Amino acid sequence: MGESQRTPRHVGLIMDGNGRWAKKRLMPRGYGHNAGMNRMIGLAERAKERGVQYLTVYTLSTENFSRPKEELEGLYALFRKYFAENVKKLYKKGAAVKVIGDISVLPQDICQLLVDGEKNSPQSAEFTLIFAINYGARSEILRAVRLAKAQKEEIDADGFERLLYTSGIPDPDLIIRTGGEKRLSNFLMYQAAYAELYFSDTLFPDFSDGEFDRALDDFSHRERRFGNV
Repeated sequence: MGESQRTPRHVGLIMDGNGRWAKKRLMPRGYGHNAGMNRMIGLAERAKERGVQYLTVYTLSTENFSRPKEELEGLYALFRKYFAENVKKLYKKGAAVKVIGDISVLPQDICQLLVDGEKNSPQSAEFTLIFAINYGARSEILRAVRLAKAQKEEIDADGFERLLYTSGIPDPDLIIRTGGEKRLSNFLMYQAAYAELYFSDTLFPDFSDGEFDRALDDFSHRERRFGNV
């Protein structure tokens, strides 16, 4: 494959700006989250079309649980209303679903939706949409350390990586963040050691397929040396 056509195998997506997008329209934050969910599914379809194999979306961080109860309930309502329907659309396109994070703290029916989404995914899918829900990189690393300690034997880097939520998933080649901020915000920090970063000022509901394409094209022209000369 030519340099200008190089496509990242795994893309991480920090979907920032839903609330600000809604505020600009004098609407409640939930209106922005609804628009953001629709855009997320659209981008997943576009990522698959472009040859991306894994797309990890930062859906709900561990820090997000400090948000007002009303906003969290609104997010749960969106999952109840749209998750199963959208996941079925992905299945029909040959895509699988995976969840990373500690979902045990979520309402039981939401947990069941997520578990079913994984369980019913097609085997040997060409594309996997990974939802990071109640996910935080620091919590993930500490969890892996506790698991490693419980094994009571020394492990190497490969062994440690098998204890992460992302076991079996290649590290992200590219991480995209929308909304104008330029930080990882506790997202895939171990896995992103050599990821290329792309920041967009566009609020997430307005982050179009065209801008996603520009991020992929920007990646294709970067030289990745992984510490070598």
